[in-house]
Amino acid sequence: MELTLESDADALWQDALDLLAADDKVAQSFVAMLRNCAPVSMEDGTLRVATPMRLVHKTVSKNARVVEEYLSQAAFEPVHLEVEFASSEAAPRPQPQSSSMSPEEVASWTRETERPSRPQTPQKIAEDTWDERSEGKTDEENRRRREKNPLVEEISPATSKLTFERFVRGEENDMAYQAALQVANGMNSNYNPLFIYGKSGLGKTHLLRAIQNYIARNDPSRLCVYRDASSFITDYTEAMRHSERSAASVLRQNYTDIDVLIIDDIQKMAGKAGTVGFFFDTFNELIGNGKQIVLAADRTPAQLGMGKDGFDERVTSRLASGFSMSIQVPSYELKLRLIETFCERMREDAERENVPALSGVVPDAAMSHMAELAGTNIRVIEGFCQRCLFAATAAEGRGREISREEIGAIAKECWPSTMRSVSIEDVQKAVEKAYDIDHASLVGSKRHKNVMEARHVAIWLSRELCDRTLADIGKHFGGRSHATVMHSISVIDETKREDKAFYDRLMQIRDSIAGNA
Repeated sequence: MELTLESDADALWQDALDLLAADDKVAQSFVAMLRNCAPVSMEDGTLRVATPMRLVHKTVSKNARVVEEYLSQAAFEPVHLEVEFASSEAAPRPQPQSSSMSPEEVASWTRETERPSRPQTPQKIAEDTWDERSEGKTDEENRRRREKNPLVEEISPATSKLTFERFVRGEENDMAYQAALQVANGMNSNYNPLFIYGKSGLGKTHLLRAIQNYIARNDPSRLCVYRDASSFITDYTEAMRHSERSAASVLRQNYTDIDVLIIDDIQKMAGKAGTVGFFFDTFNELIGNGKQIVLAADRTPAQLGMGKDGFDERVTSRLASGFSMSIQVPSYELKLRLIETFCERMREDAERENVPALSGVVPDAAMSHMAELAGTNIRVIEGFCQRCLFAATAAEGRGREISREEIGAIAKECWPSTMRSVSIEDVQKAVEKAYDIDHASLVGSKRHKNVMEARHVAIWLSRELCDRTLADIGKHFGGRSHATVMHSISVIDETKREDKAFYDRLMQIRDSIAGNA
């Protein structure tokens, strides 16, 4: 077999990657490494691929026989694989590919990795690659560097469970997941900074911790530090108050001697000018030295600049200079997948730890009803699952299944509904705060883009949350007509379908009004 066209070599490589990604025995992290290799040539039954990353080169070369099996399946005849190392300038640029593994396949792979005494296969690669070190780095040098920097933390048992394999994926969070995985394995240097945003409880922290866990397990030569904004603020203020004048410069040195800096909930820095200035300087130095930064917040970079305490434009422009991706509130389908996954994991943990109170089974119909009643905060959904599993186990002991009424009662305790009715004035105040405009502008005749969007949003939310007629809503917005109110509603209906970031922000405002933030 001889394929002389580069497109043919690329087609064979992509076919083999698809086969690898579909095999639940193959570690997803290994597939991600393979996607960092680009086909160079194909002749005399040998496919040559190149990568600019030393860790990828070593790992793929070590497991070339495994890849050759899938290449041979794709080509319908034996294919030999040769992996070349090339500088980032000389290497062909691989095209980013999204993973085709479903959450069910990830769960299957996770179970496979827990089985003892299996032969060396790709599912073991993610565990074994920690032995691979960047050239010029020794174990002793890595150890000294980590011990020297007090910002490096020991990963707790609870945090160690926040991995990519345990992240439950859906359309609402998959792009953020893919971006985080590519940053973790060093596959995409263009995502710098990687900025993940979304309301509380949707999985941002899980992804940030997954990056930290992946690097600690697979490439500890990269110094990775996770800090939430509160800890970052404390680091700065304590250094400024320290009796030793050198404390500030030592802190600055510790932060700049990091390969991957992760900061969670950066919106908490708003209004703290000294901390923001220190962050800005640290950000610029790390980016200038080719280091990776990952950030998370409950709003977009642009929204962080709103209000009297908002970040200034030089900061927000830097935050938005890399790759920003939202995590949206879960749909019914994702909530059902989360509930199925959480219940299964809790049962497995209960069996392993001999906890009979959580050993029961929640029937499929019951889980569907749970998804219908569940709110959008994933952390609360997990607690909801634990309580329902406990009730299901107790029901089994009485010879029956958990009832819809029992599920409903638990749901009301997890997500207590506010009995206070929402008024149009409540909606207007929330929108004025979100868009940083005054009431006169919201209900007046100004037609600036930001004001018009806020007005449309307020009218749409008034129709959504308030038990008032369209005519009543119009009266509260400067005496606008029925037709004008309908126009605002149609504008928002169309925009939220086409713009996922806008939809996510709209849901945040709605939840804040309803008291479910």
